[in-house]
Amino acid sequence: MAESLLTTAQVAHYLKVDKFTVYRLVAQKKIPAFRVGNQWRFKQEMIEAWLLKNLNVKRKGFH
Repeated sequence: MAESLLTTAQVAHYLKVDKFTVYRLVAQKKIPAFRVGNQWRFKQEMIEAWLLKNLNVKRKGFH
């Protein structure tokens, strides 16, 4: 099973933010990432899970 690994530029494009925003989120440990050499990589499924976890919507039963 092949996992999709994304680069910082790909994550920035996916999230529609500047790549420096992605670097800041990584530095603050707010987004899941790991290093390969001197570059950051992101598992696509982990980014999607992170997005779902951090949705800015009111959930049923919560006030």
